[in-house]
Order: sequence, then C-alpha cells, then structure tokens
Amino acid sequence: MSKDQSRIKWLKRCATGACVEVGALNGQVLVRDSKDPAGPIVAFSCSAWSEFVTGLREGQLSR
Repeated sequence: MSKDQSRIKWLKRCATGACVEVGALNGQVLVRDSKDPAGPIVAFSCSAWSEFVTGLREGQLSR
C-alpha cells in the first residue's frame, strides 16, 4: 500500500490534534493516527466501516 498512499486524501475532524485520520483507497476505508502519519494504517471494508459508524451514532458501543 505504501506506493498508493500518495493518492489518499486524509480527513481529520478535531481541534486537539489527538485524532484519527480517515481516508479511502481501492474500496477500503483507511484509519491512521494523526500524530504518526508514517505509522500503521488499519483498513476496513466499506460495509464494516458503515456498521461501526452506525454503532457509534446509535450508542451501541461502549468504552
């Protein structure tokens, strides 16, 4: 994936700097630590990401 990383547009929505960034590539949703952009990237299928976000919005996930 490292060759393709230059094609990823990363999005971050927080003011503190301690955030995750989300991007998309080849039909996958990618997540990385905004403080370590060269660090590991976690990839999710679009359906898994959608289920995760829905769970967050509906309060189905706990800390």
